Amino acid sequence: MNASRSEIKADALSPSRRHSDVRTITLVGLAHGSSHFCHLLLPPLFPFFIRDFGLSYAELGLAVTLFFAISGIGQALSGFLVDRVGARPILFAALGSFIAAALTAASAQGYGGLLIAAALAGLGNAPFHPVDFTILNKRVSQPRLGHAFSVHGISGNLGWAAAPVFLLGLTELTGSWRWAQVGAAAVVAAVMLLLWWQRQAIDDSLGAWGHEKAAAKPGAAALKEEHPLAFLKLPSVWLCFSFFFFSTCALSAIQSFASPALHQMTGLPVSTTSLVVTGFMLCGAAGMVVGGFLVARTERLEKTIAVCLVVSAALLLLVSTGAVSGMAALVVVSLAGLGVGLAGPSRDMLIKRASPPGATGRVYGTVYSGLDLGFTLAAPVFGWLMDRHMSGAVFQGAALALLAGVVSAAAVGLRVMPRRAASGAAA
Repeated sequence: MNASRSEIKADALSPSRRHSDVRTITLVGLAHGSSHFCHLLLPPLFPFFIRDFGLSYAELGLAVTLFFAISGIGQALSGFLVDRVGARPILFAALGSFIAAALTAASAQGYGGLLIAAALAGLGNAPFHPVDFTILNKRVSQPRLGHAFSVHGISGNLGWAAAPVFLLGLTELTGSWRWAQVGAAAVVAAVMLLLWWQRQAIDDSLGAWGHEKAAAKPGAAALKEEHPLAFLKLPSVWLCFSFFFFSTCALSAIQSFASPALHQMTGLPVSTTSLVVTGFMLCGAAGMVVGGFLVARTERLEKTIAVCLVVSAALLLLVSTGAVSGMAALVVVSLAGLGVGLAGPSRDMLIKRASPPGATGRVYGTVYSGLDLGFTLAAPVFGWLMDRHMSGAVFQGAALALLAGVVSAAAVGLRVMPRRAASGAAA
């Protein structure tokens, strides 16, 4: 066992492997950032859709629901497809769907056009997490996986942070939200061309699973072939699913409704409160940088998740009371993103520990569909609250959802730790 670990460490420290790891991590991060950017193709422009099409927040919340309903169902199914045909070709198809979504939104003449754009974007978003984590787990050396998960999460937050600034900035510059959508399509097309140019670095068919390498060694025990759906019997998979569901309900509140909620509570202009999403995501990205190091130094990942999310929930509850006002409220909500970011890499590593060998695409697809379900159900609920001017309840609901996520993460840790202890003893 010690020799095996020494070999892994020596391989990871070689200059060629370091360069390969960094290139793969960077490209996957860029792809993931573009997917999160496209999560927000529509929400930052809600005020313009209300003005031009006479829609309500509840109706626009249903567009978000459609996006994540399609993404959630597709994500669970795409995990099987990724395990069967590979991640790279599906990645390019997903990016193409995002481009089609942005161009459809740019030409929308009413609510129906926005719904079609939301559906196309949801279809594009569906395979991203099975694709990303399959490539990372196959091509990145074990000692750098924690940092890979950190960069993956950071890039997602940066994509979320960039979308409102880009879309609203281009709308103001051109005088039309339609040109902002055309600009978004151009951004995704540029990412797609770069990935095609560097496609060898994201070719998961050239990677190898750690357990496959072990099995190839003389005297290694043969891996038992399991049914493709066998992982669904693992309680830890469904606990991870529930964790994503609850944590995403909170994220849905911040992404889609924190800006108008703060506008109602503080009287600040929408152009100012729209920065809360960018602030939340940038703080989350900073947290993920530190979280990547915590993963390598912490065995009980669920404890890291619990502390970080409880602090974030407390900050959101503080804002909901109206005890902080003006720009201070925007800053406090943004700081709540720091705790969510710190928990991110620990969350992704916890899922890896819960995944059976060779089922990474399926497990991540199933677990991350909890993210889509959270967005699907939460968006219309928080939209309903906003239509009734219950802005403080938006932050209260987000805080309660984070606390429910803490319970789920703790349950995952209790399930996974005995299994890791047993495997360590066997080794």
